[in-house]
Amino acid sequence: QVQLVESGGGFVQPGGSLRLSCAISGDYYAIGWFRQAPGKEREGVSTISRSTGNIIYADSVKGRFTISNDNAKNTVYLQMNSLEPEDTAVYYCAAGARATLMSQWYDYWGQGTQVTGSS
Repeated sequence: QVQLVESGGGFVQPGGSLRLSCAISGDYYAIGWFRQAPGKEREGVSTISRSTGNIIYADSVKGRFTISNDNAKNTVYLQMNSLEPEDTAVYYCAAGARATLMSQWYDYWGQGTQVTGSS
């Protein structure tokens, strides 16, 4: 059983930054960050493998978002820079068996944290 708790969401002006945290209890192979905007399907944002450090980003966030992990703290971070109104969504972290942006590979999900880009 894996439990995940996200934090760090909030309001941010366009061009601003936020850092999301995902605190994890239990064993996992990969942690993914996903987001879902109102009326849209859930989208994979980034993922990181705990053992290999392999990282994948969605094209929409490359160069702006950075995923990292602190194994000592069992926490994965998502640093989000140059935020745009289109980044507004509920952000979820998830634990799964494969470092992929496809949500079906993830079995455990956090409750989500809201990120709102305000103009």
